[in-house]
Amino acid sequence: MILSGELVFILPYFLSRVFRPTFLDVFNLTNLELGSLFSIYGIVALFSYPLGGIIADRFLPGKLIAISLILTALGGILLAIYPPYFVLQILYGYWGFTTVFLFWGAMIKGTRLWGGTKNQGEAFGILDGGRGLVAAIMGSIGVIIYSMFMEKDIETASLIERQNAFRYVILFASFIVAFVGTLVYFNLNIKPNQQRRISSVKNSFTNISNVLKLEAVWLLMFIILCAYFGYKVTDIYSLYASEVMNYDEIQSANVGGLQLYLRPFACFVFGYLADKSKSIFWIIIGFLVMLVGSILFASGIIKSNLNVLFFISLIILGIGTYAIRALYFAVLQEGQVSLALTGTAVGLISLMGYTPDIFGGPLMGYYLDNYPGLEGHQYVFMYLVGFSVLGLLCALRFAKIVK
Repeated sequence: MILSGELVFILPYFLSRVFRPTFLDVFNLTNLELGSLFSIYGIVALFSYPLGGIIADRFLPGKLIAISLILTALGGILLAIYPPYFVLQILYGYWGFTTVFLFWGAMIKGTRLWGGTKNQGEAFGILDGGRGLVAAIMGSIGVIIYSMFMEKDIETASLIERQNAFRYVILFASFIVAFVGTLVYFNLNIKPNQQRRISSVKNSFTNISNVLKLEAVWLLMFIILCAYFGYKVTDIYSLYASEVMNYDEIQSANVGGLQLYLRPFACFVFGYLADKSKSIFWIIIGFLVMLVGSILFASGIIKSNLNVLFFISLIILGIGTYAIRALYFAVLQEGQVSLALTGTAVGLISLMGYTPDIFGGPLMGYYLDNYPGLEGHQYVFMYLVGFSVLGLLCALRFAKIVK
């Protein structure tokens, strides 16, 4: 579950997050064009979330997850030949379907079943922390592979030489995704009991109506929306290192990879703490920490001669972002959402919660392209300040209604 939970997003998201300056160059993209690819992914995903949620309440999680991984890996073969922009648009739409329709609701429901009634915080903390550890390790391996196949010094290497080196990173990622998909198909056997499966398939429209009557569901939509925008901003950490801190491509990729190690730390710690009290309390703490980190970056004080402040601020922002991400589905139980309706609830919540997939990329791309350097990054982090405040208010309201 942990391996599949992160690897399924390696190709559409992870490579461009860790290797953003390289990714833009080898595919000849602007920040806005890359953001538009994410928008296409997000639009397809938008329709896939609710439909996939209904599917997740009807079929075993392991089979859905395995098929999703294998189909996603096939797209990596196309990515490795550096197709034109039009084909990339189709590919990202395809990934929006394969990584969400068959996968997302199944993974969340599988985790709820795994966590039982008393360990939801720990289950989701272990899931996302484990995913973070997988991402961090894959980031480190990716940087090693890229460096290994780079025939010349990164500063003097031609575009073709960099494309050839990066192709090995793409193909390695595709192989790992397909391999884990095969393992999942034969080995992931998380099953609800028969009674719950029967009750979950009686009437999908009634299920949707029941879920939408819960105020906690609506609040969770906004909590995830705000938290996920913060997660989208992690896409530009390596770009900030390159454009503002003046790091080279390898150093920037290392920043993108190393910050991923914050994720397992934050998720494991906050997941453990959540089961000792309330998950929503630690989500509130997470939004406060994310707010502090985003204010530091939005202020413009973090510049090329302040490496220590850069890393301290990155740690603060990363811990806040990943802490919220670890727990926002753990509060489904606190919000009294029935286990049998998990897939449907997750699909509806994700319908709004993950809309930053649609607007986040183009929004950041616009400011980064039109206001080069520090100024463009400041605008992005100003938006994050606003989302941090909104998320904090929604989390406080959620805590009040479930008290």
